[in-house]
Amino acid sequence: GGLPVPRMSKLTLQVRHTTHYAFGEPVIHALQRLRLTPKATQGQRIIDWQMRLENAHAELQYDDQHFNHVTLVGLTPGAREVTVTCEGVVETEDNAGVIGRHSGHLPLWSFLRQTPLTRPGARLRGLLRDVPASDTRKPLDFLHALSALIRERVAYETGRTHSATTAEEAVGHGAGVCQDHAHVFISAARASGVPARYVSGYLLMDDRIEQEATHAWAEAHVEGLGWVGFDVSNGISPDPRYVRVATGSDYRDAAPVTGISIGASEQVLTVGVAVEAQPLGQSQSQSQSQSQTNQ
Repeated sequence: GGLPVPRMSKLTLQVRHTTHYAFGEPVIHALQRLRLTPKATQGQRIIDWQMRLENAHAELQYDDQHFNHVTLVGLTPGAREVTVTCEGVVETEDNAGVIGRHSGHLPLWSFLRQTPLTRPGARLRGLLRDVPASDTRKPLDFLHALSALIRERVAYETGRTHSATTAEEAVGHGAGVCQDHAHVFISAARASGVPARYVSGYLLMDDRIEQEATHAWAEAHVEGLGWVGFDVSNGISPDPRYVRVATGSDYRDAAPVTGISIGASEQVLTVGVAVEAQPLGQSQSQSQSQSQTNQ
């Protein structure tokens, strides 16, 4: 879809992200790992960020190997529902998708290793062979051509894939969501000798009915530039409408919520996100809100 919000060199984004769990029976014991606090990175400043927990408490907070801010929360025993509300203000600026030099505890070569979600098979290698030869001379041209080809071959379509779908399976389906687009791009980039990683975060959009609660894209490491972002689903490099929250080798490393629960056989998860942008020097605001339910 097109992005009607005009390009701004800077934006102040107000984000509200609510995660609500309803359990079929009372929880005996549960821990959730939350990656819901945006990173302070080049082009992104966290002005304010707060997390409120209902029927849960923070056990500890730490930065993981990818410099993601992680909050480990324990759920109140006997709880039937839990709500996590994150709210804050982030200032972003336009760097044409360039994040810059590599930092973090992991060496750059570790982003060349395929994971179970990104490991390429025959279909993915076939897609890689179809990248036009004229676009393979310069790394940046190759990556833009790869992104365009994936968007052409893997249609954006909800309901065809799930969080455990691999890059190879998504190419086979010919359809997927932003998570799948990111995995296919990462798989193909790594197979071509380019370090790549997964990014989860927020995106201000006002024309996508099927916009997911959180967005995902990929970053590749280009000599001379450092990390550069590619949002395959929208065919662009991230701009000030994007908020980077977590990064990793694949979705599992950067998922907003992962956890274990004992005694809660069934759970319904409802996620809602509202993003409001206040363009500098302008009074009007753009807003987008969306919710989705997973059983």
